[in-house]
Amino acid sequence: MKLKDVVEGLNLEVRSGGEGLNAEVAGGYVSDLLSDVIAHSRKGDLWITLQIHQNIVAVATLKELAGIILINGKKPAEETVSKAAQEGVPIVTSPMTAYEIVCQLHELGISGKR
Repeated sequence: MKLKDVVEGLNLEVRSGGEGLNAEVAGGYVSDLLSDVIAHSRKGDLWITLQIHQNIVAVATLKELAGIILINGKKPAEETVSKAAQEGVPIVTSPMTAYEIVCQLHELGISGKR
């Protein structure tokens, strides 16, 4: 499934990296600990987090993630938006909790296991 389909299906707001919305979403990963995401996420995952600082872009780039969903109505810091635009990393936001996002991703057919 393409990231743009997830954005439309979950009514997410694109904050940065809109040109990357054609990325294929292979799965999902939820964590707010950067080292955990580095250790356990996989290429093509959609990362669900409440972190808003620019280091999330570095992790997403390093792991070749499909994009980042910020939860609980969090908005990315200005530096984060700028860095994501430079790196082409899609960042989208939602007022939903991590649990709600995961449930809806599962309904769309996206899981964390591969």
